[in-house]
Amino acid sequence: MSLSTVLWRVWPRRCSSYRGYATAAVSKPSSYGQPLFQSHPHLVANTELTPGFSSEEYETRRRRLMESLPDSSIVVSTAGTIKYMSGQIFYKFRQASDFWYLTGFDEPDSAVILEKNSSSRGYRMSLFSAGRDSAKEKWDGARTGFPEARSLFKADDARSIDQFAPHLRSLLSSYSNVFVDLPPGTPRRKSGSKSLFQFLSSTPLRNDNDAVLDALSSSRRKPLAPKIARLRTIKSDAELDVMRKAAQISGRAHAATMGFTKPGLSEAALAAHFEYICALGGSQRPAYVPVVASGANALIIHYTSNNHLVQENELVLIDAGCELHGYASDITRTFPASGRFTEAQRDLYAAVLSAQKNLIQLCTEDSGIGMHQLHMKTCTLLRQELKQVGIDVVGNDLDLLFPHYVSHPIGLDLHESTYFDRLASLRRGMVITVEPGIYVPPTAQFPKHFHNIGIRIEDQVAVGKDVPEIISSVAPKEIDLVEAACLS
Repeated sequence: MSLSTVLWRVWPRRCSSYRGYATAAVSKPSSYGQPLFQSHPHLVANTELTPGFSSEEYETRRRRLMESLPDSSIVVSTAGTIKYMSGQIFYKFRQASDFWYLTGFDEPDSAVILEKNSSSRGYRMSLFSAGRDSAKEKWDGARTGFPEARSLFKADDARSIDQFAPHLRSLLSSYSNVFVDLPPGTPRRKSGSKSLFQFLSSTPLRNDNDAVLDALSSSRRKPLAPKIARLRTIKSDAELDVMRKAAQISGRAHAATMGFTKPGLSEAALAAHFEYICALGGSQRPAYVPVVASGANALIIHYTSNNHLVQENELVLIDAGCELHGYASDITRTFPASGRFTEAQRDLYAAVLSAQKNLIQLCTEDSGIGMHQLHMKTCTLLRQELKQVGIDVVGNDLDLLFPHYVSHPIGLDLHESTYFDRLASLRRGMVITVEPGIYVPPTAQFPKHFHNIGIRIEDQVAVGKDVPEIISSVAPKEIDLVEAACLS
């Protein structure tokens, strides 16, 4: 394959984020608390509620959730909160994943209540938010008004977050099952119980919020997250499409960073270049702190210091991905800083690549295997591949050479593993990573020419019925394509 073909595959001629969307001028500032078609037609199509997703998509999610619950059930889901770096210096807001999954509403200090009933819809939806406030909007920007929350987000009722606790308390006696999650880090009262809604407000409503929690008996309160996790496991067509786009943006950034890299640059410069390319492609933020590990730093699995200089003939391992419209991407590539693999680097890289390609072919529903079996197969394949390059793996050697798990599910969260059964068979519509690696410490039981070489190759794979889809394939990983991208 020619170099021009490689570059055409991995690098767009221009940013493609806005193709197919209207670009007519709109009034500024926006009148809404998040991008909507009415305010951001270059980001949101007229058939969408949020970028990539229609209001019907969110309706389907809520309906499926409520259908999975017993009669006399109520669901309570709360939004994310503003987090602070220091003092009043805040981080960019990121919505709580489950709340986003159910509503598409992207404002802090918000909540939703879903009441299962016998209506044709199957439930009643009440959305609570900050609403319009001209004084606050002068500092922080617009918030979506209650009429728009009802009409655009399909809420039966929309009202102030100040009414959330008393409204919920008025409902509790009518339901036998209350599905709700305690936000991580919610403060504990002296009694030892957690205040569910204290994080929403510093107003006198705090006592009312505590009263709501006290009204929830342990027999009635049930965890919501496992119920939503089951729905999130299988991605819809719209979710898969957004995840493909996220992986394409990240894959192109990997390819571009290979070409940008040269000895003498800092790992931090490579990380900055990667994130810059992703931002140009339309991503909202990195999905996680990037790993940019040159040389022996690659032996540290979660190396995020990124503060060394790249040296001649080293390998560079970059584990990085962007987030797009709430969905994470996760790709790792390892490439030669000087443009060409040394013989030892090439041999070890080829061993990891061969194992990874074999593992990906098993990521189908018809294979009948689960994630745990996939990991055990990884261990077998790596032992075989390493033997061919002169490394005899004995005893616990593989634990040193390959210390991490080979896969995890991915979606709205980078690791959607909390409620995932590793023994269960893979199903069509799941998206998982496949990331074997070899990290050779400088110890006597391993050939010296492999010492301090760390290689990981990670792709995102959409599980198919009988054929898997590598949604991160735009990032080069074949040896000739990697070297071509490095020398571009």
